[in-house]
Amino acid sequence: MASHSLLFAHYYAHRPPVLVGRSATLTSGARIPAFRRVCLEARIGPVRSLRAVMLLPEDPLFHDVCAAALTAGFALALLRFWEEMAKRRVFEQKLNRKLVHISIGLAFMLFWPIFSPGNLAPFLAALAPGINIFRMLLLGLGIWKNEAMVKSISRHGDYRELLKGPLYYACTITLATSVFWRTSPIAIAAICNLCAGDGVADIVGRRFGTQKLPYNQNKSFAGTIAMAVAGFIASVVYMHYFSIFGYMDVNWSLIVGFMIVSLTAALIESLPISSELDDNLTVPLTSLLVGSLVF
Repeated sequence: MASHSLLFAHYYAHRPPVLVGRSATLTSGARIPAFRRVCLEARIGPVRSLRAVMLLPEDPLFHDVCAAALTAGFALALLRFWEEMAKRRVFEQKLNRKLVHISIGLAFMLFWPIFSPGNLAPFLAALAPGINIFRMLLLGLGIWKNEAMVKSISRHGDYRELLKGPLYYACTITLATSVFWRTSPIAIAAICNLCAGDGVADIVGRRFGTQKLPYNQNKSFAGTIAMAVAGFIASVVYMHYFSIFGYMDVNWSLIVGFMIVSLTAALIESLPISSELDDNLTVPLTSLLVGSLVF
C-alpha cells in the first residue's frame, strides 16, 4: 500500500488537479474554471486504464524500466517480423524496407503513454531506439553479421548502407524521444514526417510517379504530394492520440503548424540535396528546425 500511495502522489504532482465543487486551486494558487473538471478527470482515466492493462508495477522507476523493456521487446519483435518477410520474399525488397521504415517509428510512439510522468521516463523510453543505434553501427561496420536484417532495411543489400539512412533514422527517434518527448508537437512532427511522410512518398512515387519534378528527375509530383499528405495526417492522428491522455490539447494552431512542417519537409525532400545527403537526415532536421519555429 505504501508504494501504491507513493506512485499516485508522484503521479498527481505532475497532472492537473481534479476539481471539487465549482473550482480548484493549483499549487501556485491560481484558480481554474469548474467546467474543466470532466475533461481533466477523463484525461487521467485512460492513463490509469492503459497502465493497468499492461500490468506494470507501481514503483515509478521500476514501472518505467518494465515499460522500456516492453517497448524494446515489441520493437525487436516487429523488426524480426520484417526480417522474416524479407527472408521469405513476401514483399519486394524496396517495399519491405519502406514498410519497416513506416511501421517501426509510428508503432514505437504508441507506447509512450504507458510510461510514468517521472523525469527518467523519456530517457528509459529512448533506450529502444538508442540500442538500435548500436545495432546499426555494429552491422554497418561489419562487426555483426545479419544478412536478413541488412536486406530488410538497406536499399541494395549492402551492410555499409546502415551507417547512413538507418542510422540517421534511429538517431532521430532517439533524439525526439529523449529531448522532446510526448508533450511536444515537435517530436510528433519529426517522427511522423520521417516515418509516414518519407515512407509513403517512396511507395507512391515508385508506383505513380511518372510525372517528374522539373528540378529533380529522381522525384515525382505524386511522391512529394503523398509525403506532405501522409506526414500531415499521421501528425494530426498522433496529436489526437496523445490528447486522449492529456499530453497535449487539440487546437487549430497545432494543426496549421503540422501542415507547415509537413509541406516544408516534403519540399526539402524533393530537392537534389536530399538525395546527396540522405533524406533520413534532411527530413527530420527540417521538421525539427521548422517545428521549433512554428510550435
